[in-house]
Amino acid sequence: MIHKSRAWSPYVAGALSGLLSIASVLVAGKYLGASTTFVRAVGMIERTVSAPLVDTPYFLKYTLGVDWQFLFVTGIILGAFISSRQDGSFRVQLVPDMWQRNFGPGGVYRSIIAFVGGMVAVYGARFAGGCPSGHGLSGLTQLSVSGFVAAACFFAGGIVSANIMYGRGRR
Repeated sequence: MIHKSRAWSPYVAGALSGLLSIASVLVAGKYLGASTTFVRAVGMIERTVSAPLVDTPYFLKYTLGVDWQFLFVTGIILGAFISSRQDGSFRVQLVPDMWQRNFGPGGVYRSIIAFVGGMVAVYGARFAGGCPSGHGLSGLTQLSVSGFVAAACFFAGGIVSANIMYGRGRR
């Protein structure tokens, strides 16, 4: 079932992202980024289970607590929920329609692929020292060469992945 929603203009969304980047630097003195939040969240959870496991050089370089970036990621989740409720596109669905059309309704296969994809994305973000929002959005706002290279690679990777998974021209 395809929902008819009132999608935001990409120009408005892009302009608002730019304003958010500027506000982030002016208010928090930080550029946008999100991947470190997941490291902090894992560290906070791990500290409640087994505190000695977070007394490692990897976790010690992070402040394990709620900071501006943690609130930013929470705001992304909350904002996406509010936006989808507002435009009528919200629904709970284990297997998206496009996935069902191309790969069938199997939720287990979809969950495995999503988990593996998430693990690869997190590993890549940690390996690269930041996530797409950090390298792409923040790098572009600083006009850094690495930001332009990262953004080009994100788009190229997305296009190749979409063509492999969904086929060219199929929806």
